[in-house]
This record gives sequence, structure tokens and C-alpha cells, in this order.
Amino acid sequence: MTTREPQYQACLDIYDRQGLTMLGLMSNQTWQDDPRRLTFVLSRYKFVAKMLSGKGRVLEVGCADAFTSRIVQQEVAHLTAVDFDPVFIEDIRRRMDGRWQFDAFVHDMLAGPVPGGFEAAYCLDVLEHIAPREERRFLTNLVASLDDHGTLIVGMPSLQSQAYASAASKAGHVNCKDGNQLKQLLENFFHHVFVFSMNDEVVHTGFYPMAHYLLGVACEQKARVSINA
Repeated sequence: MTTREPQYQACLDIYDRQGLTMLGLMSNQTWQDDPRRLTFVLSRYKFVAKMLSGKGRVLEVGCADAFTSRIVQQEVAHLTAVDFDPVFIEDIRRRMDGRWQFDAFVHDMLAGPVPGGFEAAYCLDVLEHIAPREERRFLTNLVASLDDHGTLIVGMPSLQSQAYASAASKAGHVNCKDGNQLKQLLENFFHHVFVFSMNDEVVHTGFYPMAHYLLGVACEQKARVSINA
């Protein structure tokens, strides 16, 4: 079989060589139930990818099925992805593409940092699942996973967005914040914090209370803080 326009023959070549790419467990559910949400997730990862472009060793915390992590992987030298749920890590390993291999393993950030001194780390749609009483432990261990000059990006739904969230989302969202609260939290750990608003696929510097999603970029760490401080 050949395509009528030769530039599209690569589509068939890849299909013949390795078949069609499978969605991950979570991205599959999104594609079935709310396809447009997948565009929002892709846009968040595109933001992270461009902010961390050129970095060496990068850590993703709470990667779920890591289907969209390849967007970041395309811009950095080496990606390590962790999640506390073995179901998702097994799904990642089952779908791992030889051309796009990365480290993926089970790790609970509340239990301790990931060794290795990463140049950067990011967590998207994770912090809102961490109980307020445990957020300091979570971030302390996350920051301890970075080298002394490491950058951190945290993305989460805004507090204001929860009025429109689904019942399933609300069940897991126990710690949403507004833009100023996210900034203040990250400033406990970093000298410089920049918070961006996001609505659908668009990242901007607009009014935090009108943002559906928040992205905090933090750099220049303060002295390492105690979990119990």
C-alpha cells in the first residue's frame, strides 16, 4: 500500500514497523470521556518543555501514565518519571517505546526525595491531591531532589475553578489554591517565583481569580528547610 502523496508514506512506514501508539490508562479515559481536555494537558506539558528546554536531568513527580511526558522529553537530555501508584508505572513500562525510553519507577514523595540531584523538576495536577498538613513535607522532599540551582514548576487547578469541576475531580482535589497562595507557598523554598494563569490551552499573565489553572515557576533555592519547621 502506498499513499497518493509520497510525503505521507512515512505514516505507513511507521505503522508497518511498529503499529499504532497506544494511549496510556489515564489519557485513554480522557480521550473517551472528555477529548478536548487532552488538549489542555498537552498544552501544560508544552509549557514545561519550553521552560526547561536544554536541561540535563529532569524529574517528573506524579507522572500518572506519562503519555504526554514525551513532550518534555523532546526538550531535555534525560527524563525520570515517578508516581506513587504502581498501576500507572506498570502501564508506562508496558508501553515504553524503544526510541523514547526514560526511567519510570514507583516513588512516594511524602516518603522522601528522589536521589540524583536533578537540574529541574515539575509536577502537574499533583499538589491539589496533597493534604494541606502534608504539603510542606511533599515540597521539602521534592526540593531536596534538586541540585543547588534546580528549577521547579508546579501546575494545579485554581481554587476558583473548583466551582466548575466535575464530581470526580472534586473528590481528589483536597488542596487547591489561588494564585497568591501558590506563590506564597513556593516562596518558602525559592527566592524567585513566577506564577502564570492558564485558561484552556492559553498560558498568560492575567488576573489569577479568572484563571482555571495556575503554573508556578520557581528558581534560586533558599537554604534547605526542615519538614517540621
